[in-house]
Amino acid sequence: MKKQLLFFLFIILTFNCYSQITFEEGYFINNKGEKTDCLIKNLDWKNNPTEFKFILSKDATPETLKLKSVKEFGIYGISKFVRFTVKIDISSENISHLSKQKDPIYEEQQLFFKVLVEGKANLYKYQNKTFKRYFYNNQDSEVKQLIFKTYQVSKKKISKNNWYKHQLFSNLKYKDLTQSQIKKVDYNKKDLVDFFIKYNEKNNSEYLNLAVKQEKKLFNLNLRPGLNHSSLTIRNGSAEGRNIDFDTKLAFRFGIEAEFILPYNKNKWAVLIEPTYQYYKSEKETVFAETLTHASTANVEVDYSSIELPIGIRHYSFINDHSKLFFNISYIFDFPSSSTIQSERKDIFDLKIKANKNLAIGAGYTYNKYSLEIRYQTKRDILNGYTYWGSDYKTMSVIFGYRIF
Repeated sequence: MKKQLLFFLFIILTFNCYSQITFEEGYFINNKGEKTDCLIKNLDWKNNPTEFKFILSKDATPETLKLKSVKEFGIYGISKFVRFTVKIDISSENISHLSKQKDPIYEEQQLFFKVLVEGKANLYKYQNKTFKRYFYNNQDSEVKQLIFKTYQVSKKKISKNNWYKHQLFSNLKYKDLTQSQIKKVDYNKKDLVDFFIKYNEKNNSEYLNLAVKQEKKLFNLNLRPGLNHSSLTIRNGSAEGRNIDFDTKLAFRFGIEAEFILPYNKNKWAVLIEPTYQYYKSEKETVFAETLTHASTANVEVDYSSIELPIGIRHYSFINDHSKLFFNISYIFDFPSSSTIQSERKDIFDLKIKANKNLAIGAGYTYNKYSLEIRYQTKRDILNGYTYWGSDYKTMSVIFGYRIF
């Protein structure tokens, strides 16, 4: 199973490297102040970038520009990043590594800042894998951090430095602003954006709210009918005569898939939950030895139905606005319902099919609301828990999808 998982992840990464790259209209300004219109690869950066890829025309080879070469870059109507050299608090936000001092631990760094609000007063955001910080300036003043810090007072007590509220009240005060209003401004994107917008409006300043994104649909509900191509082998460690290979069967399956799109990296990743009904029925005549000199035959029937619960992740590779390829991997929990392997003589075969888990990998294509997937499941032991019995239940599926929400 580990080898199959590694192979699947290799396929995802390899295909993603060669899949079509989507560039969007944007610009950059170099250190001389020269502006160049271009097409920029939009990675929908969760963390602030240190470089970006661009092309000057649709047929050009992608080039990379790094932080030191660019004063500003942006994608029209989507995002804007500006370079500043600032003093930034590098204190950890991890509860187990909190600083014991109240004041920020500053380090001077040159960084790209994401512009959230642009006007008489500007609001910027910086985020990396470790922490998130907000910065501001007023007209041509120096860019400074809005100070908020969680720190450890003692082993059992944690406190917060909310100095940013004093900064807002002292440096960005407007008519009718009160201390009680400032107390309600939390150190988060929404509250700070709202404050800076109100400040600009109160000062009759034109402003741009760059924090507003085009609304993204982050949840899909899909109907998922399909066909299973399944086979079953059972074996008995103490009596080889009871080993049986049942025939491969085609059977209907039906699932309802809830897909939760992760809100970064251009919606390329999703988490999946797909409750699915499946069944397998087969019958086989087998010869077994009752004594050393006498053998009998018996019909052995499999009646296996269950609710599978795949939980997994999906990766999309976009072809254009209407179509995309996808790859997913799921861990399947299986819950059988009154499922058995039996013969007329219960002393020969009377086995109850039990719950177990396995892995599934799939690849498919989506066009608007419709999708088609080929899915392979690794072997599942449906006689898990028996001392001498074992089994291999294998399934390949063709799954049709239709998005209803």
